[in-house]
Amino acid sequence: MSTSRTPTTVLVLGAGMVGTCTAIHLALRGHTVTLVDRREPGRETSYGNAGIIQREAVEPYPFPRDLATLLRVAFKRGADVNYHLRALPALAGPLARYWWNSSPARHARIAQAYARLIVHCLTEHEALIQQAGADDLVRRDGYRFVFREASTMREAVADARRFAESHGVRHAVLDSDALAAAEPALRRRLAGGIHWLDPWSVSDPGELVARYAALLQRLGGRVVQGDAASLRTAGAGWAVGTGTGKVEAEHAVVALGPWSDALLRPLGYRYPLFVKRGYHRHYTGGAGPRLTVLDADGGLVIAPMQRGVRITTGAEFARLGAPPTPVQVPRAHALASELFDLPRPVEPEPWLGARPCTADMLPVIGAAPRHRGLWFNFGHAHQGFTLGPVSGRLLADLIEGAAPVVDPAPYAPQRFG
Repeated sequence: MSTSRTPTTVLVLGAGMVGTCTAIHLALRGHTVTLVDRREPGRETSYGNAGIIQREAVEPYPFPRDLATLLRVAFKRGADVNYHLRALPALAGPLARYWWNSSPARHARIAQAYARLIVHCLTEHEALIQQAGADDLVRRDGYRFVFREASTMREAVADARRFAESHGVRHAVLDSDALAAAEPALRRRLAGGIHWLDPWSVSDPGELVARYAALLQRLGGRVVQGDAASLRTAGAGWAVGTGTGKVEAEHAVVALGPWSDALLRPLGYRYPLFVKRGYHRHYTGGAGPRLTVLDADGGLVIAPMQRGVRITTGAEFARLGAPPTPVQVPRAHALASELFDLPRPVEPEPWLGARPCTADMLPVIGAAPRHRGLWFNFGHAHQGFTLGPVSGRLLADLIEGAAPVVDPAPYAPQRFG
């Protein structure tokens, strides 16, 4: 690890939220940065999420351990989970470790490290939003969990109160009448809701990344299209092929989200990584929610966006690059239509993306154990959009040997052996 703050040259591979924010933080400190991706910034995983900066997400999603949920998943009964049977043998190892790390005691320890990043998400995004001129994309009035079943709501309210006590996360509990008043377009009565007051919502997640990338360019950074798979050592540094020729730098950052594993395996790194695929589709012509809504019992999110009301599905366990199987989309639309009038799809086909997940639910942030000048920043699962700015700042701290914004030890690449 460098202990000097002398400006260096850095390649950042991956122009999603995490990679773009990493590049910005390095450029802000005077480093010469080239951001490389095969597509324009914010066109892959960062484009397709629910657009929430989730300050309340102080605990990562654990592997379900109750029998009722596991049976529902096994028989593919809901809109929240689907899987490809032929993908399961390759996923068995990482998923087994995911299940093991989801025991209550282990998950509680992991959540402590997770929350140390989440606590910085709003302040770190705010600084970039202002510099990028992106305030028009952001709402700061939270979002809502809604509940069809009173039993589900009771459990969630208990968690919300626990989060308020342990992490200072603000919320308001809404009974059935209060929820109906807050969301007048609801088509049926529900048990109630939780209004998370701290999170922010973004009306076009991909556009926010594009604005951040434009900020990078104003700071002197370059944004180029290229093939991350062409990464090679070059003298004392690294080189990658781009549309404008080979680009060399002293450091290279792998921030490729779900594609990080394919790049790192030839270099000898074997991390317990897997992807959770997800779909979305926009709908118009009816009346959607005032705020983004998570249907806790249905397992989907209904989010007002610039292109219409975006319905996002839960997780699909499949191989990266496997053909789309959007069976969750009609299920999610049917469930969403029970709550709101959403008649017309905007896109001819649903969008598909992949979330990069680790078996211990924590991102991989830090120096490559066996390659000088190589750095990792991936594995943020559901929260890459939320955590991009703070994890980018942390990696910039590590590259230049500055005092880190948070203790980096829980996210170190070496933790997997």
